[in-house]
Amino acid sequence: MDMPVAPKPRKGRGAQSNDSGRFETEKRIPFDDGWGSGEEEPTAIATTLSIDASRSVITRNDSPDIGFDRSINPYRGCEHGCIYCYARPSHAYLGLSPGLDFETRIFYKPAAAALLAAELGKKGYRCRPIALGSNTDPYQPAERRLRLTRAILEVLRDHRHPVMIVTKSALVLRDSDLLAEMAAERLVRVTISVTTLDPLLARRLEPRAAAPERRLETIAALSTSGIPTCVLAAPMIPALNDHELEAILERARGAGAIAAGYTLLRLPFELKALFKEWLEARYPAKAKHVLSLLAECHGGKLYDSQWSVRMAGKGPYALMLRARFEGARERLGLAQRPGFFLDATRFRPPPRPGDQLRLF
Repeated sequence: MDMPVAPKPRKGRGAQSNDSGRFETEKRIPFDDGWGSGEEEPTAIATTLSIDASRSVITRNDSPDIGFDRSINPYRGCEHGCIYCYARPSHAYLGLSPGLDFETRIFYKPAAAALLAAELGKKGYRCRPIALGSNTDPYQPAERRLRLTRAILEVLRDHRHPVMIVTKSALVLRDSDLLAEMAAERLVRVTISVTTLDPLLARRLEPRAAAPERRLETIAALSTSGIPTCVLAAPMIPALNDHELEAILERARGAGAIAAGYTLLRLPFELKALFKEWLEARYPAKAKHVLSLLAECHGGKLYDSQWSVRMAGKGPYALMLRARFEGARERLGLAQRPGFFLDATRFRPPPRPGDQLRLF
């Protein structure tokens, strides 16, 4: 009888499996066919890049619990492979798996910069800060060659448009020249996400992202260049990395971070099963406790999508985590990220056909 087999960890990848997305009618289940296939070593999966032919690049939202109403994501999917990534379920809209497909089948927007310039030049456009990297990392490995994020920054720089960058990659340092120029006019802030200071845990959680020490070095380098830099301690995972919260903030403050934020682990849609599968394979002795504490924060469920609850949770554990964060933030003199504002008054829209030329 064919028996389902538990997928094994793959070197350099976060997800263990590649189950179908929630919109698919068929489900893929690995099984032992009696020829020893269930005992084979997992094979490596190469990353493939495909063109995303979207006709617009600015995504808008009306979410009341985030500090921006528009964002740009030059990539769909993310090779960093973070197992906890709340963006994984978005790959289901492409007919792909939020599992291994999300980190191995990457889509990029080659016309992103041109599309952005066109949207900024539309009649009636109102300038407000754009979040770059709100869904997937704008400095993931493909950016080193494709340079889409840099091209976007050049457009924003040219038109004096404010931007907020979130990344966990040291590749952001490549663009320090642009960022320093924009920082001088209060047009940019960079947030570096630091999940853990433990290199082993980091490799398992975020297999292709920069190591923790490298991220702290990135904070220091950006700060030295005069670029306002924040730290995001996220996600905090109960009984796994939550004990590091204060240490992360302290190290980031020492490196030059001026503001801080945190979020609780979010497990929407397919991410529940993916994270549980990873947890049971990597930390089987802790799995039950981690999931129990997380459920405590969401009324007995592993996730609650309710505004203001989804990123912080509620109940005793969530309140304790919040109190710890606020205590450490105040003690270290770190500002709250939403309080650090950018200047939208300098915006210069791209010229439209028939516009009068500027004298200066």
